[in-house]
Amino acid sequence: MKILVTGGCGFIGSAVCRHLINDLGIGVVNVDKMTYAASEGSTASIAASPNYTFHKLDICDRDAMQRVMESEAVDAVMHLAAESHVDRSIDGPGEFIQTNIMGTFALLQAARSYHAALPEPKKSAFRFHHISTDEVFGDLPLDGGLFTETTPYAPSSPYSASKAASDHLVMAWHHTYGLPVLLSNCSNNYGPYHFPEKLIPLMIINGMEGKPLPVYGTGENVRDWLHVEDHARALALVATKGRIGESYNIGGRNERSNLKVVETIADTLDELMPLNTGSRRQLITYVGDRPGHDLRYAIDATKIESELGWKAKHNFDTGLRETIAWYMNNGDWWQPLRAARYSGQRLGAGKP
Repeated sequence: MKILVTGGCGFIGSAVCRHLINDLGIGVVNVDKMTYAASEGSTASIAASPNYTFHKLDICDRDAMQRVMESEAVDAVMHLAAESHVDRSIDGPGEFIQTNIMGTFALLQAARSYHAALPEPKKSAFRFHHISTDEVFGDLPLDGGLFTETTPYAPSSPYSASKAASDHLVMAWHHTYGLPVLLSNCSNNYGPYHFPEKLIPLMIINGMEGKPLPVYGTGENVRDWLHVEDHARALALVATKGRIGESYNIGGRNERSNLKVVETIADTLDELMPLNTGSRRQLITYVGDRPGHDLRYAIDATKIESELGWKAKHNFDTGLRETIAWYMNNGDWWQPLRAARYSGQRLGAGKP
């Protein structure tokens, strides 16, 4: 089997590529534009594999995407390429409209043409899996509720609105043109190879260097955290065993407030590499809140658990500790990214 993965040099995409090749023996065709958030280092461990091929392409180039599908004779598409940073979408929404909406449209059109020309049984086996976010559902109150696959869409940022639009396009191409699609919406991801501007890696790196740990508002906003390797396993299951035309919510059942996450990072770093100046909790600072900041996200993952037998393996506390240790030991991966492609302090959401 051979799967085309878009955005395979990004955080979640690279985890998917590594899982498909190392754990499942599935061939990967990685298509990535190599924007600021992509890193060749994230796929270095599989780059020499005979099951791995890389193409530097923009998903907005429909003809190029169709040519790759045809030349590589792929059996499925897993679409992860996206602009994903909420703050960046507020500052410059145009890139999010172009990549997340127009890019998905171009990719759907390419896949539609490719699928139509496939012979049987390859045609019946083809799948287009679109990977999205729980942010399309809006937010929840602090005192209860979970996002399910039938929760109405209510996006509140340019990022989530662009992802909601792409979700609707995918389902429309299924219902109108018969493209065999699957959709998944995930909660916040964390783990190794996470771009340094996102919340958890930013707090880890700042904490290691004794810099301020900025928290939006009061830090009460709650997120459900999902380890990226658990997410990669779930995505592979959806792509290969999910029911056509269905959506699957993927969450870690690990709800934490942003402040609690930052405090845990500070305490763990104090244990692993103490500061002479005392506790890193003293570095926590409160900054003006993000416009339209959603209060709480929480996913009900019952459907994927019951239908496909998936369960999150990582406990957040141990997974976060392992992630902190990874950043402590892999400065050669994140230091060049931060130096060459990023400056300043932003707080991120950790989505695809």
